Amino acid sequence: MKTATTLRLRINGRNYDLSAHPAERLVEVLRHQAGITSVKEGCGTGQCGTCTVLLDGRPVVSCLTFAGEAVGREITTVEGLSRNGEMHPLQKAFLEHGAVQCGFCTPGMLLAAKALLDEKARPSEEEIRRALVGNLCRCTGYRKIIDAIQSVAGVPRSRRAAARRRVRR
Repeated sequence: MKTATTLRLRINGRNYDLSAHPAERLVEVLRHQAGITSVKEGCGTGQCGTCTVLLDGRPVVSCLTFAGEAVGREITTVEGLSRNGEMHPLQKAFLEHGAVQCGFCTPGMLLAAKALLDEKARPSEEEIRRALVGNLCRCTGYRKIIDAIQSVAGVPRSRRAAARRRVRR
């Protein structure tokens, strides 16, 4: 039987003292202890990306991460992207480009994109695709998601359209 202890987790810039076992999955602690329901469980095997969070700025699947691994580190969920009531530019771009369909994959996609753009301000389309490889979307076909990320990275619309034309040939 697992014995709960108090884990101090820093989530979206705020400290939480949560009662959980260090070996409990982070997705469960975030959802059921901290009440952060944007972190969803899809597959439970680290394949779909719906449970993605940033741990010290790096994307991790929280369904395969122990809560104890997050102690003393910064956890960022999609709620942590907005500042002072203003959506993050990625969130705005996803809306403007129609990159949000059912919304189930959106938090993971946004966090993977943020980690990429924090590392490389103007990634290529191939780098964007590589950064999103662990996030499955069954609605959009990825094109609108990639366009949204490229728009935040400052890739001109004409260059994005030219790249699409090359792919279709």
